[in-house]
This record gives sequence, structure tokens and C-alpha cells, in this order.
Amino acid sequence: MNYHLAIDIGASSGRHILGHVEEGKIVLEEVFRFDNSQVRKDGHDCWDHAALAKSVVAGIAKCRDLGKIPSTIGIDTWGVDFILLDAAGEPCSDMVAYRDKRTEGADALVEPLVSRADLYARCGSQKMLFNSIYQLAALKKEHPEQLAKAARFLMVPEYLNYVLTGKMANEYTNATTGNLVNARAKDWDWEVIGKLGLPKQIFGTLEMPGTVLGPLAPSVAAEVGFDAQVVLPATHDTGSAFLAVPARDDRAVYISSGTWSLLGVENADPITTPEAMAANFTNEGGAWYRFRFLKNIMGLWMIQSIRRELNGVDYVEGKATTASWTLSDYEAGRKYSFNDLETAAKAAAAFAGRVDVNDARFLSPDSMIAEVLAAADVKPATVGELMQCVYASLAACYAKMIDHLAKLTGKTYTSINIVGGGSKDGYLNALTAQATGLEVFAGPTEGTAIGNLVIQFIAGGEFKDLADARAAIGRSFDVTKV
Repeated sequence: MNYHLAIDIGASSGRHILGHVEEGKIVLEEVFRFDNSQVRKDGHDCWDHAALAKSVVAGIAKCRDLGKIPSTIGIDTWGVDFILLDAAGEPCSDMVAYRDKRTEGADALVEPLVSRADLYARCGSQKMLFNSIYQLAALKKEHPEQLAKAARFLMVPEYLNYVLTGKMANEYTNATTGNLVNARAKDWDWEVIGKLGLPKQIFGTLEMPGTVLGPLAPSVAAEVGFDAQVVLPATHDTGSAFLAVPARDDRAVYISSGTWSLLGVENADPITTPEAMAANFTNEGGAWYRFRFLKNIMGLWMIQSIRRELNGVDYVEGKATTASWTLSDYEAGRKYSFNDLETAAKAAAAFAGRVDVNDARFLSPDSMIAEVLAAADVKPATVGELMQCVYASLAACYAKMIDHLAKLTGKTYTSINIVGGGSKDGYLNALTAQATGLEVFAGPTEGTAIGNLVIQFIAGGEFKDLADARAAIGRSFDVTKV
């Protein structure tokens, strides 16, 4: 059996998923899971890059224990975040997390040098203050000595590939999340980089998905007990997730649903018009230079945050920013499952309060509950109303963004395909169908890992191209019409 290993890492956890092709169908097996969390370091919220690397290697070793040795390995993660390495290949910066507050006001450092309009026309990226361009501007202001010492800029999956192979390589799809890649040249925008005063030598050649980096470093191979080729998938998780959407037609909108909801379509060319900039849509590069024209929406992060808060003690003990709230059915000490919250929302389906889920106040609040209560046009009084407010606001945002999408592309869309873990949320799917009036198809749930594996399968010859792989995805996984 020819196994391939997808290592899919998100903001809260990572998973090692083995895949193989059997009788024309893709078979998945999760073999390892680990927690990923932020640590406070030197005044910033950072990823523990050493712990991440250790977990990646431990999961690879698990394959040896199971007697299922992958021939190739690919890693995908979230975008925008990075680490700087010095000439000796050692970290000379922290791997600061995108939700850290260091980028507040960083656009004021960038826009006098490169206007927002010029930047969008060149790079086509949605303005989000955690884009790599703003992180680098903030770093340059706070720690210019780190940039002066840096020899390479590596994004999160690129650093982990370096740990595995000893090779430093920048990958195209992840680089495009940073607002530093020229959308039409499909390379670093050297003029923008120069205007910002960033050292050009830290940015390496942009490699495409499917590139074989090479074997495991001898020390890693000795530790895991075997050797394998490390292959670049679409290392940005959304790039991998979009590859996993089963073939339907060009009138389908894709939503990669998880901590973030990434809503959009695939285009052959970027759309960098002033209208697209005003709507704050992004053009992210994909495999084979396909562009994901999409909108980042706050997503299930809001629901995850509320659940953590309800199940914790900090808010009850008065650490919230708003002390006047009351939720009549909240009991101190009660533990809510996601199913409990969905059930409560359904029971409050008539509640009309809404929020703008894209408001920056929801990005990294001290209390998500307090922010929802403060922002809602009708204040929720119960947990059910609180959850209905969030669920319905997400669905309303999807509908609004699809209207924008239709105007920007000149197409009429007839269906929505939701992939990723959030595709299992039946209530949100139903509200999405109701708000948009479109057919909604849910699945596959393991979209990112499947997309990661698709590149490895094609590189290994199991499928001849993306169309062949997507046909296999349709045969292999349940896709439910809502």
C-alpha cells in the first residue's frame, strides 16, 4: 500500500492523517493529534515553534509504530505568520501569532510608503491588520535588530519543513496571504518590499505545490525510524481545502468553514479593481496559479470563544469588560457542548438580534460574550438568544458576501459547497440555505487534509490531474445536500 501523510495544523490543534488510494477511492486514517496553543513571550502572544516541531516529528514516528510508512509527507497550516532565521539557520525572532495586538496601527506605518489602493492593485490582498506586511512593519519598528540579523523569512509550514529536511523554501500559496506577492507577476513584489525598507535577501524563490523538497534530514529519519520525501502541498490550509471541493460547476461558491469562514470562488486571473478593494475581497494564490477570490469571515471562532467562556470561570468571576449583562439560563459551573449551544440557538430561532461578524472587535476580545452583547442591535437575554444572534449573523454575512461576489465577478451563483469541520454544523448550514436562497452541499469534512493529499497523490502518480482527483473525492466522501 502506498501511503501519504498530510499534517494539517490549525490555530488550536494539529492532525496527522494518512491517505491512500484503494480501488479508485481515497481512504483516510487519522493517526495522531496534538494541541497547539499560544505562549506569552516578551510581551507578545507567540506560537511555540519548538513544541510544534516536536509534535510534527512525534506524529510521523506514530506511522512507524503502526507499520504504515508514508512515501511522502506534506504540511499545511494557517497563513500570514512567520519566523526569521539568522545565517546559522537559528531563530532570531519569535513566531508571533496573528491575533497578537502588535499590529494595531501598523497600517499607519505602511500606507505613507505604499497607499492601500496601490497595494491592492498590485497584490490584491484583503486588508487585515495581521497580514505579514503589517506584522513586518510592526517588527521593523519594535525590533529592527532582528530584521538586520535575519537571513531568511519562513512562514509556519516552511519552518516545519526546514526542521524536517534542513532545506529552506518559501511556498507560493502561503506567501500570497501576506500582501507581499504581486498577483500578476506571481512573485514577491520587490518594489513594495523595497519601499518598506525590508531586506530583500530574506525572501526566497517561491516554490509551487507539488515541489519535492527531498528526504528527511538524517537526524529526523533516525528519530522516526524511516525516510520519506517531503512534498509541498498548498501549504496554506485554505488553498488545500479549496482543492478538496468535489467537481460541480463554475456557478458554485465555496466556503471553507472552521475557525475562519473563507467564502469565495476559483478564478483564472486575479480581480484587483477598486470595487473589489472596497468590498475587501482577497486574491489568494493556489496550486497551478489558480486564484481564490474570497472573503475572510470571522467564522466559528465566535462560537468556539463563547463556549470556552461559558465553560470557564473567568467571566463569572468578573473579569469581563461589561459587568451589566445577564443571561437568564446561564448557570455557573454548567458545561456546554457545541450541540447544547446549537440546540439552544434553535429554541431561540425567533430572536432578531444581529451583529456584524466582521467587526474587528471580535478578532481577539477579552470577552466574546461582552462584545456580542455590546454590538447586537437587539441585546440577547439568554444563552439561546446569544447563540442565535451569532448563528444568524454568520448566515446573513454569507448571503451579503455572495451578493458582493456576484457583482464583482458578473456571475450568478446557484449553489454553495461547504467543506471543513464546520460543514458538520447542520444548523448553520440550514440557516445559510435560508439566508441565501441557494442549494447548499456540505462536505467533505476533512477538506484541508484531503486537499493536502491531492497534491501528494498527483505528485506520486495516483491521479493524473486535479480533475481526476476531484472525481475521486466525489466517489470517496459523503456530500450532503442541506
